[in-house]
Amino acid sequence: MALLTRPEFSRAVDVLCEHFGLPRLRDRLATLGAFNSRRGLNSSADLAERLFRMSGGLRLQVGATYGFSVLWGEMLSARLGEDGEKKLEELADKVNACLDGEEKLVVGKESDLDAALADYRTALAAGVGEQAAILDMTLKAVPDVAERVRALGAGAGA
Repeated sequence: MALLTRPEFSRAVDVLCEHFGLPRLRDRLATLGAFNSRRGLNSSADLAERLFRMSGGLRLQVGATYGFSVLWGEMLSARLGEDGEKKLEELADKVNACLDGEEKLVVGKESDLDAALADYRTALAAGVGEQAAILDMTLKAVPDVAERVRALGAGAGA
């Protein structure tokens, strides 16, 4: 899986704050064991900084990583619904068809991958918004695909 850069992570926390609201997000993260003290978490930027530091940028298997992942998944499910999730699974299969067993891009499938990623992004963005779509795709992508997703995001102004 690809990892979010610090700015991408901050944007992801902004998306979560928009969905849950800062006080509720902060409380839910604390309940999930992301951190012990809510002190000093008065903005999205403060929350993003602490989560990034405590989770090692989502590299560490700790409460902060778990809390972020759970709430990101909840937000996606709430915005997409069951039908949206099923459609995305079908589109993800088209993306995965362009990868080999080692999760590397199959030579010659570049245009197929780009088309599959564009279809996936369009469907995901319809439910969660453009910025959340690019961030979610980056979170779930293998490194070869994450580069292309970031390029899509740059082209979309994300």
